[in-house]
Amino acid sequence: MPENRATERPHDLVLFGATGFTGRLTARYLAANAPADCRVALAGRNRDKLAAVRAELAGIRPAWAELPLLDADVTDTPALHRLAAATRVLLTTVGPYLRHGEELVAACAEAGTDYVDLTGEPEFIDRTYVRHHETARRSGARLVHACGFDSVPHDLGVQYTVGLLPEGVPLRIDGYVTADARFSGGTLASALDAFARGPQMLQAARERRRVEPWPTDRRVSTPTGGIRRVPLLRSWAVPLPTVDPQVVARSAAALDRYGPDFRYRHAAAVRRLPVALGGLAGTAGLVALAQLPAARRALTSRLGSGEGPSEERRARSTFSVRFLAEALTAHGPRRIATEVSGGDPGYDETAKMLAESALCLAHDELPALTGQLTTATAMGPALTDRLVRAGLRFHVTHEGR
Repeated sequence: MPENRATERPHDLVLFGATGFTGRLTARYLAANAPADCRVALAGRNRDKLAAVRAELAGIRPAWAELPLLDADVTDTPALHRLAAATRVLLTTVGPYLRHGEELVAACAEAGTDYVDLTGEPEFIDRTYVRHHETARRSGARLVHACGFDSVPHDLGVQYTVGLLPEGVPLRIDGYVTADARFSGGTLASALDAFARGPQMLQAARERRRVEPWPTDRRVSTPTGGIRRVPLLRSWAVPLPTVDPQVVARSAAALDRYGPDFRYRHAAAVRRLPVALGGLAGTAGLVALAQLPAARRALTSRLGSGEGPSEERRARSTFSVRFLAEALTAHGPRRIATEVSGGDPGYDETAKMLAESALCLAHDELPALTGQLTTATAMGPALTDRLVRAGLRFHVTHEGR
């Protein structure tokens, strides 16, 4: 363990953004599930709102009535560095991360502090790798992005599936997502920001490719594919413009267990073709509107920051990611189907995934890796086990030739 990681710090976990919609859900989950000896603090820019969250948490865990409250703002760089230096793990829900996240990543990388967030913004992930991976690698920090529905079920679901397949052979895995959920204001703002920055996103990806090591003796690919029929699921596959395939690819590139030739495709599973085509048209329309600043502001104003679906609506929401996998062995293909499923993906389960990721980094025996990592490379089966105990399902649905 690097010397700065072994140094005693006043907090094990600091939650930054505890007064936001997802931040409050994460705080509640931690209050109900964090170990008794886990030293947690809340951080944000409004102490009165933080105190109100703390009072709510005391109803779940009375000992948290005296939970430390730390002042920090995304525009106050010295405060962010003090925050990072005060904790072993920092988890943040303050997005859009491209606007509000990089200074905190930099502070954690320099302080040797583990960092987790909920971003699904490819440009942000690529830029922080280029600018902060080496610093984090040297300091002993683990920077783990996308610790919510983007991209935990997909990254860990693929890793779980790979572990059930033969070793040392080409692997083909397709992931199919179904979900019934609604957006919060922060999620909508992040999506619109990403849609508006196509050229910048491509440039960030190119810059990362120039500096990131990539295996030369193995092949990893994530083709998009088009709309196609999936008979086993009785659905249509519609490619998803999300960060998940990129995260899976980086796990596959880092882990030899994914075999000599690994391919992953990622799509939504839609039962009716007209609905699939309508979804594509709607996404294209949203991307077009995102190019206009006035339209972005109008769309974002429809659902303010800190707002999200009601508890009743979330209770009705579910998600499923089904993986159809094939190992190309010398004796013919071996096929398997697996599934990761749970409740409300955008908020309740995302808060669970984020909190368990932070607890995993703080308390579990993990691979001796540092720098910017994925959930599969940083935590892998340890986090999967935590999520299974917390109520998510990872299971095999079909095996056969």
